[in-house]
Amino acid sequence: MRVFVTGATGFVMGAVTRALHARGDAVTALVRNPSRAASLTALGCELVAGDVIEAAAVTGDLSRCDALVHGAAIYEIGVSAERRRAMEETNVTGTRRILDAARAAGIPRIVYVSTIAAFGNTHGAIVAEGHRPTSAPTSAYEDTKRRAHDIALDAARGGAPIVIVQPGQVYGPNDHSTVGANFRALAEGRLPYRAFEGLGLNLVHVDDLADGIVRALDRGRPGECYVLGGEITTLGAAYRAVAGATGRRLPPLVVPSAIVRMVGRAVPSMREVVSSADGVTFWATDAKARSELGTTPRDLATGMRDAFGRAVA
Repeated sequence: MRVFVTGATGFVMGAVTRALHARGDAVTALVRNPSRAASLTALGCELVAGDVIEAAAVTGDLSRCDALVHGAAIYEIGVSAERRRAMEETNVTGTRRILDAARAAGIPRIVYVSTIAAFGNTHGAIVAEGHRPTSAPTSAYEDTKRRAHDIALDAARGGAPIVIVQPGQVYGPNDHSTVGANFRALAEGRLPYRAFEGLGLNLVHVDDLADGIVRALDRGRPGECYVLGGEITTLGAAYRAVAGATGRRLPPLVVPSAIVRMVGRAVPSMREVVSSADGVTFWATDAKARSELGTTPRDLATGMRDAFGRAVA
């Protein structure tokens, strides 16, 4: 099978691309700059220069493929107005355009990579597929991914062969997100303090997520959503798992949320960090994916050992 992949130079979609290659699929990867995609070239991927916001230009390339996995997105919290505009273009406009191009190309199978964050703050509840947000978005990322999720849902309801996956918070080697950087800093003994330990997450190892996305490509029912998670937990518990995996001591300084809120009121870039982490839960069950797709994600303790144990040994 030849699979057209967006976002293949990123953390998650890079793992998906490797998983597809490992099982013998051919991958055509949409990349903005082929000269910066040496790892994809080494895998034998066909590179197509372009961008999801100009997806109509790659309709011909899409028509040669058997499936599309669309995972290109900007994931950042605490963004400037300029960066928010770029996020809007990639996450919302880009999703609409690549799905339109795929339909025009007649691709028979599409997987759209959404997020648990599309459910919004679950306010301590563990929700499931189909849940609708009950409060305002906590960040520009959540806002844009909510709207992109609805674009994919509408397209599926209109007859497009789309399967939607909703990953939890991803972790693993080479994760450059803020959460991932904090895990790495703790694993290397460099984390100066802890904050927002009550933030509720469903944490999934990147390789388990890649496996789930490939399973959705093979077995997912068009029009359906599948939460791809690992373990429903908190940021504080995740820190303890990293410490247990690496033998590091937790930094004793825990910054109270009240202090961080004060900083957020004074520092514009911190406001969104606070709103997306202070007293927030992004909790959703992955029972449907386990049942229908056969996913078997590792538990948090095992995942952190796999991600960080050997790296600091």
